Amino acid sequence: MAQTRHLSERTRAINAFHLNAGLRESGKLKRSLLVLVTEEPLSAVKQPSPGAAMAEYTNRSCEECLKNVTCLWCASSRRCMEYPVRRILPPADLCELRSARWGVCWVNFEALITAMSVVGGTLLIMLGVCCCCCCCKKKSKKPDKDDERAAREREKRRVRQEERRAEMKSRHDEIRRKYGLFKEENPYAKFEN
Repeated sequence: MAQTRHLSERTRAINAFHLNAGLRESGKLKRSLLVLVTEEPLSAVKQPSPGAAMAEYTNRSCEECLKNVTCLWCASSRRCMEYPVRRILPPADLCELRSARWGVCWVNFEALITAMSVVGGTLLIMLGVCCCCCCCKKKSKKPDKDDERAAREREKRRVRQEERRAEMKSRHDEIRRKYGLFKEENPYAKFEN
C-alpha cells in the first residue's frame, strides 16, 4: 500500500514536470514513467561517503585523485583526502603546503601563494600608478591660479589697448576734419548688404 502511494506521488510529480517542460508526448512520457516505476526509492539508494571515495585513490597517482575537484593530494604521504573547505589553506597537520596539490598536480600551494602574491602586488601597483596618472591629468587640465591671473591680465591689457586705439583714431579723425584732410567716403563705393 505504501509502495503504491509512493509510486502515485512520484507519477504525479513526473507528470507535473513534463507538463511544465512541454514533454507531454506519449513516447517520452511512457519511457520516463517506465524508468520511474523500475527505480528504487531515493531513500533506499546508498551513496558512498566522500572520505571512502577518496581513500580508494590513496597510493595511486595525483592525476587520478584530482579528477574529483573536492580532493586534495598530499605528495609526501601519497594520500588522497577531502579538501578542508572551511579553511582557505590546508592545515599543516593534514599536509604541508609544499606537498599539497589541488586542481593540478604540477603546482604546490607554496608556489601558488607566491604567484598569487606577485600577481596581486603587481595589480595593486598598476592600480596605484593609474590613479596617480588620472589625478595628474585632472590637475593639468584644470588651470592653476597663476595661469588664471596671467590670462586675466592679458585680457585687461588687450581691452586697454583697444580703448587706446579707438581714442587715437577719434583724435586723428578730429584733427583731419579740423584741417580738411578728412577723406569723404566715395559715393560710388560698392554697396554691401
